[in-house]
Amino acid sequence: MKIVITNYGQYSSPGQGAHTICLNIDDLQLFFSYDTIVAFNYPRMGLNVSKNVWSVTTGKHLNWIDYGAKDRRIPNNEFQMKLRILLDKLDLEVG
Repeated sequence: MKIVITNYGQYSSPGQGAHTICLNIDDLQLFFSYDTIVAFNYPRMGLNVSKNVWSVTTGKHLNWIDYGAKDRRIPNNEFQMKLRILLDKLDLEVG
């Protein structure tokens, strides 16, 4: 298993970039806004981005992830269900 942590987005300082973590576990990418998973990308499922139910700042993070494709975002309850199914399938647990 290969795990890589990166940042996404356009923050100018490394400290701010800590709020935009992308956790890569093999072929899975988990995008965090602060400590919340707001999007994931997996080869068999593609990019899944939740509709913004959080804040203006998280909205900015979502725009960085999907380049502002708000019409492709899915309702948060559907997003959470898809994420849970995928994590269960991959035998992963995010605390």
